[in-house]
Amino acid sequence: MTSSAPLQNDLLLRALLREPTERTPVWMMRQAGRYLPEYRATRERAGSFMALCQNPELACEVTLQPLERFRLDGAILFSDILTIPHAMGLGLHFVAGEGPRFEHTVRDEAAIDALPVPDPEQELRYVPDAVRVIRRELQGRVPLIGFAGSPWTLATYMIEGGSSKNYAWSKGMLYDRPDLMHRLLDKLAQAVTDYLNAQIAAGAQALMIFDTWGGILTPAAYREFSLPYAEQIISGLSKQADGRRVPVTFFTKNGGPWLEDMAGCGADGLGLDWTQDIGDARRRVGDRVALQGNLDPSALYAAPDTIRRHVGDILAAYGHGTGHVFNLGHGIHPEVSPEHAQAMIEAVHALSPGYHQG
Repeated sequence: MTSSAPLQNDLLLRALLREPTERTPVWMMRQAGRYLPEYRATRERAGSFMALCQNPELACEVTLQPLERFRLDGAILFSDILTIPHAMGLGLHFVAGEGPRFEHTVRDEAAIDALPVPDPEQELRYVPDAVRVIRRELQGRVPLIGFAGSPWTLATYMIEGGSSKNYAWSKGMLYDRPDLMHRLLDKLAQAVTDYLNAQIAAGAQALMIFDTWGGILTPAAYREFSLPYAEQIISGLSKQADGRRVPVTFFTKNGGPWLEDMAGCGADGLGLDWTQDIGDARRRVGDRVALQGNLDPSALYAAPDTIRRHVGDILAAYGHGTGHVFNLGHGIHPEVSPEHAQAMIEAVHALSPGYHQG
């Protein structure tokens, strides 16, 4: 059972719905992660990354850790985008220095047809269970963000067997057997829709879809193999929970060339990486969607005064009015000092109210 405590801070939800806010809300992608010593201690206690993901109480612990340090406006569920392919039976594990790897790949018609669409309350039960525990422990402090990987991004990992430099198998299937690629993507879209709806039912108050590898595609391929499946998922999501709308943010890394197309996918907000100017992005999408981003994560290696200046530059580039959620342009790097993350967050608190007056 989720917490019935009233939401004390709804800045994030209001900004994503382009409603007036007193300041710009801020959170960080990967905010519960390796840059925090307390996270590293909890992961060591868990024994492995997957053991941490699959333990709802420990997943709750690491989800809340950054909120104990920083004045953030959202908590994001601690999990991984590859939980769905793992639940499909592909055998996810993590190799030091290499990242995620799968024991089984999906490269032909038989492998695709054999993939089950997992029941989120069965094979993935630990995720909605974690959402329920986190909502209970949050006690309405800030909204809880649930998430999933996009079908295209999940497909690349499943086909390649892990991370890749040139996506040879994935692009080979895309070009040579587009029918097979569409069959896989459609099955993944069904699985992601079910998974995100289960997160909403368990208590997620906002959602994010990560299309990490959409930017490796040509414009035509992006519009055929990535964007339509995001649209399919968003159209199939529950729209309300706790008596209010559940906003969805869609993030394509290196997706700048297709912002106008992305703005029509049904998402409430678009995530921007650091290669895009947020002021230009706002001019291009108008008032159709909110924008999230987009400080270069590497800027957090700089001195606090420099970080503050770059935060100010992004706030000024976005300009006055609502619809901006401050974030990094991708996840925070493991080597970043927590004090430098603190400098970014405090700069948003100090500098953003001037863009929300009148």
